[in-house]
Amino acid sequence: MKVAIYGQYYQNSTQPIINDIFVFFTKNNVEMIIEANFLSMIYERKLVENQYKTFSSHTELDSSFDMLISIGGDGTILRAATLVRDSGIPILGINAGRLGFLASVQKENIASFLQSVLDKKYTLSKRALISINCSTPNESIEEMNFAMNEITVSRKDTTAMITIDTYLNGEYLNSYWADGLIISTPTGTTGYNLSCGGPILTPDVRSLVLTPIAPHNLTTRPLVVPDDTEIRLKVSGREANYLVSLDSRVTSVKNESILTLNKTPFHINMVEIPQETFVKTLRNKLLWGEDKRN
Repeated sequence: MKVAIYGQYYQNSTQPIINDIFVFFTKNNVEMIIEANFLSMIYERKLVENQYKTFSSHTELDSSFDMLISIGGDGTILRAATLVRDSGIPILGINAGRLGFLASVQKENIASFLQSVLDKKYTLSKRALISINCSTPNESIEEMNFAMNEITVSRKDTTAMITIDTYLNGEYLNSYWADGLIISTPTGTTGYNLSCGGPILTPDVRSLVLTPIAPHNLTTRPLVVPDDTEIRLKVSGREANYLVSLDSRVTSVKNESILTLNKTPFHINMVEIPQETFVKTLRNKLLWGEDKRN
């Protein structure tokens, strides 16, 4: 078995996780290829001494890899998705901080879950992504134009609201007068979308959610559309530019630019262990059933 290991940040809580993973994989003769920056941090803190092969770009991850192990939180997995891209390599998220919706494997159960991986006792949850194209040249968007959670347009350098003309498959929907607009995948509905009052979708739902951010008109509500819908946006406001974010990546776009959003032709494979399903994580994260008055 051959696995890639990626971690974004180092925290004290990460040390035992790293130790457990390296000991388990070494014991079971699993080949580990470590992301270069993450391995440098590990060496710096003298957590390992052996030499390991490294990777630093998505071009180095191919079909020879059986899995990518992400150590961190949900944000780490979102960045891991930019490395995996359309390669089809499954991602297993090991949570190094607070309970996350994507990094659902808890540090207390690492050994048993990794054994399930070796025994192939897991399923793959296919996560849809959303892409964006801009009518005006934008290097940041052209370099990496997809997101796993959401694409958001929002105001920049002003407290004034922006106007977002929105079209679905060429048909005019609405001109949102708001701080911004979130276009979320099912995976992203438990993130920014949820904070702004949007609905939660299970990962297998074939839909996208449009959720306005602090709209001026209180009758403006989140809208669920089929994921094969082409969404076209034109933003105007007092400032010359506005912000577009793809998960945690942010860029500035000129007013009146046309943004076209579509579901990508590829998806991300998330490893789902039977003991840590999305429904169980959802119940634990939102404390459903914990109210003793029920």
